[in-house]
Amino acid sequence: MLQNHLLQLVGFIAMEPPVVIEANAIRNEITKVFQSLRPCKENMVAQNVIRGQYTESLIKDEKVTGYRNEPGVDPYSRTETFVAIRFFIDNWRWAGVPFYIRTGKKLPTRVTEIVIHFKSVPHLLFGNSSTSVNNQLIIRIQPDEGILLKFGMKTPGAGFEVQTVNMDFHYSGLTNIKVPSAYERLLLDCMQGDATLYARGDAVERAWQFVQPIINAWGTNPEIPIYGYPAGTWGPVHSDELIKGASWRYPCKNLTDDGLYCEL
Repeated sequence: MLQNHLLQLVGFIAMEPPVVIEANAIRNEITKVFQSLRPCKENMVAQNVIRGQYTESLIKDEKVTGYRNEPGVDPYSRTETFVAIRFFIDNWRWAGVPFYIRTGKKLPTRVTEIVIHFKSVPHLLFGNSSTSVNNQLIIRIQPDEGILLKFGMKTPGAGFEVQTVNMDFHYSGLTNIKVPSAYERLLLDCMQGDATLYARGDAVERAWQFVQPIINAWGTNPEIPIYGYPAGTWGPVHSDELIKGASWRYPCKNLTDDGLYCEL
């Protein structure tokens, strides 16, 4: 998931605008992003990467088996089922901007989204605590594809109170347009000879050059911990320590008896 899915999303988000909307032009820009990934040296893995493995828990009064108790799994397995990484892209546009990615199994819900935290202005005119939350642009890839913008708005009337409000859009609202599933789109592109969404060989090699030192560190340094997290949660609490001055977005905080409630 990390090497072939999440890094591809990073490439699409961080790339420069291509000269033309054409497969090679787009994939050239994605490859440039991977060429600019700051290497995660093995001695820095413990500070920048958190891995975890889900453990036994109760979800809605039903017992969920931990990973090591799954059929066919070594009871002493150190195979990760969760990973979160902080990294940097050393190029003109993104120098000094931290990127964070995470993925895992047995989380509360299956969701894929990109969250862009806008930098706070140097001087806050409205001094209350609600303005300390950065504005966010959320791109929901699945399920219920759409875009959500969260920003601070001054409440009407006297005073200078600010509250967070949402502006959102759902592709499902376009009743005259069919939104294809992920593999449906890829199969159609394959038949039509459109390689835009397919990873190119040199980009794959660059992605592995970034990921392989992390795997090597896990294999050679037994002191790097693998944290347990109860099935049905958002991963090890230690992953919160990666983010400085912000926090992970939890799109479906409110778990109700009727199912999942998501903001988007």
